[in-house]
Amino acid sequence: MDETLWPGVGLHVVSGKGGTGKTTIAAALAMALARDGRRTLLMEVEGRQGISQLFDVPPLPYEERKVAVAPGGGEVWALAVDPEDALLDYLEIFYNLRRAGSALRRMGAVDFATTIAPGLRDVLLTGKACEVVRRSEKNAPDAYDAVILDAPPTGRITRFLNVNSEVSGLAKVGPIRNHADLVMSVIASPRTAVHLVTLLEEMPVQETIDGITELRQAELPVGGIFVNMTRTPILTDAELDRAVHGDLPADQIEQALRSVAFAEKAPALAATLVREGDDHARRVALERREAARLADLGAPVLPLPYLSDGIDLASLYELAELLRAQGVR
Repeated sequence: MDETLWPGVGLHVVSGKGGTGKTTIAAALAMALARDGRRTLLMEVEGRQGISQLFDVPPLPYEERKVAVAPGGGEVWALAVDPEDALLDYLEIFYNLRRAGSALRRMGAVDFATTIAPGLRDVLLTGKACEVVRRSEKNAPDAYDAVILDAPPTGRITRFLNVNSEVSGLAKVGPIRNHADLVMSVIASPRTAVHLVTLLEEMPVQETIDGITELRQAELPVGGIFVNMTRTPILTDAELDRAVHGDLPADQIEQALRSVAFAEKAPALAATLVREGDDHARRVALERREAARLADLGAPVLPLPYLSDGIDLASLYELAELLRAQGVR
C-alpha cells in the first residue's frame, strides 16, 4: 500500500474490548512506527505490565526504557505510567514541588485524591502522554517520533480521553483546569488518532461501533479499526454455500476416507467433517457480516491474522510488517 495512514499523528491511542488483543496491537504498532531509525514510546496506564510480558523484559518502572530494536535501526521504548508518579511529575513541572508531592504520597493523600476524583487520575495519565508528545515540538533531545498509548477498554475510552468533561466538576478555573485544557489541545487535535481493536464477533464489533459513535460525538479523532485474529476460510465460496444449506457430499467424503485406510471409522468421520464444515461456513458468514458492519463506519480497517503459535517478540515483528504493508508508517 502506497498511502500512509495518519500522517502527522504523534499520539496513537489504542483501545479495545477486553480479550481482543489491544496490548499486542499497540506493541506491534509501536514496532511498525519505529522502523528505519525512528523512536517510539509505548505507554501503558492500567498497571497490568502487559508490555513487559510481551517484550520479555522485567516489569516496567515509571521510567522510559528501551525494550526492542526495530528493523532499520529504530527503537521501541516503553513506560508504565503510575498516577502517583504522574502527579509528582505534574507538581515538579508546574510548581517545582516534588518534595511536597513525596510527602503527600507518604501520607496517602495522592491515592485518596485520585480515588475520590477519578477525573483527576485520567488527567494525570493522559497528561503524561501529551507531555511526551509535546517534546517533539520543542525539539527536545529525548523526543519521540510517535507515542503509542495502550489505553483503557472501549467502554471507558471516551471518558478517559475527554478530560475537560471529567474535570468540569472539579475545577472551572485554575491550574487543574489549565492542565486539562493543555491535555485536550493535544488529544482533540490532528496530532492524535484513537484506534479501536476488535474481533469479528458480534459483541466486540458492537462495542467498537458504540465506541466510535461516542468518540465522534465527543469530537475526538478516530483513527483506524484493527481487526485482530482473522482467519482465512478453508472452503471455497461454493463449498461454503453448500455447507450452510446442509448440502456437503457426505457420501463422497466417506468414500474418500475409505480410500485412505479409514474404512471402519469412515462413516463417523464423514459425519463429523460435515458438521465441522457447517460450523465453519456459519462462522465465515458471521465474520463477513461483522466485517461489513465495520466497513460501514468509514474508518480504515486493518485486518491482522490469528497466530496459532501464540504471541512473542517474533510475532510482534511479523504483525508490524503486516501493518506497514497496510500503510502504517
